[in-house]
Amino acid sequence: MNATTTRGALLAALACVLVGGSFTANSVLGDYPYAGGQFLRYALACLLLVPVAGRGAADRLRALTPRQWVRLALLAAVGMVGFNLAVIAAERTAEPAVPGVFVGCAPVAVAVLVPLIDGRRPQRVVLYGSLLVAVGAFTVQGWGRTDGTGIAFSVCALAGEVGFAVLAVPVLRPLGPRLLSATVCAVAALESAAVGLLVDGTGWLRRPGTVETAALLWQAVVVTVVGFVCWYMGMQRIGAERATLFSGLIPVAAACTAPLVGTGSYGPAQAAGSALVGLGVALGSGALRRARAKAGPAKTGPAEAGLSGERTTGVPGSPRA
Repeated sequence: MNATTTRGALLAALACVLVGGSFTANSVLGDYPYAGGQFLRYALACLLLVPVAGRGAADRLRALTPRQWVRLALLAAVGMVGFNLAVIAAERTAEPAVPGVFVGCAPVAVAVLVPLIDGRRPQRVVLYGSLLVAVGAFTVQGWGRTDGTGIAFSVCALAGEVGFAVLAVPVLRPLGPRLLSATVCAVAALESAAVGLLVDGTGWLRRPGTVETAALLWQAVVVTVVGFVCWYMGMQRIGAERATLFSGLIPVAAACTAPLVGTGSYGPAQAAGSALVGLGVALGSGALRRARAKAGPAKTGPAEAGLSGERTTGVPGSPRA
C-alpha cells in the first residue's frame, strides 16, 4: 500500500470512528429540537471551515454550474439533514439496531452504484469486502423490534448514507475537501432552519443546556469539521467505493463507546462483528492481496516471484483492480 492510499484509508477510518462515537453524543440530545440542533451544528461547523477553505474559494464557488449547486443541495438534504431525520423517524417504531443494520449495507450499494455511474463493472474484491463489512455491522448491532414504517424509514436512512458518498463524487474535485465540507454545511444549516420552522414553528430553536451544549460542540467541531474533512480527503485518495468500506467502523465505534455512558455493552457478538468488519475492509481495500504479494517472493524462487509480481501489477490504487 503506497503512501497516498495508506493516508486515504487512515483518514476515512478516522472519520467513521468519529461518526460512530457521535451516536453516544446523540443520546443526550433526545429532548432538544432536532432541526434546531442540526442548524446549530452545521452553522458552527461552516463558520469554522470557512477560514480554512483555501485560496480562491469564492472563485471556485462562482465557477460551479447550476447542476452542481443542485447536487450540493441534494447532498445536504439527502446525506445530512434527511439522513438524520430518517434515523429519528425509524427509531420511533423500531429499535435503533434496525436502521443501523440498513445503514451498514451502504458499502454494498456504493460498491455497485459508483462503478455503474462511471460506466464500468463493479470490482469483485470490493464487493466481496463490502458484503463482509455489512455482515459484520449486522453482527455488531443485531436485529430488533420493528414494523413496516420502521423498515421504510430505515431504507431512507440507507439512501441518505449512500447519497452522502455518491452525490459528492462530481463536486469533490472542483471544490476540494475543505471547501466542499464548508459549502454543504452552510446549505444543510439553511435546510435545517427551513425544516424547523415548518415542523416546530417558533419552538424550533432554544438555548441548549450545559450537557446539550457539550454534545452539540462535539458534533460540530469534532464530528462535522474534522470528520467531514477527513472523510472527503480519504475519498479523494482512495475513491468512494473503498472509502465507504470504512463506514462499517461506525457501528463498531458506537458499540465501543456505548458502555462509557451506560447505553450498551460490548460482548462476544460485538467482538466477532468487529473482526468481520476489519476483514472486509482489509479485503476490499486490497490490503490482503498486497500483504500476500509482499510475502510471496520470500517463499518462492526468482522465476515464481516474477510471475507473482506480474499478476499483482497495477493493483495498488488502481480503479480497475
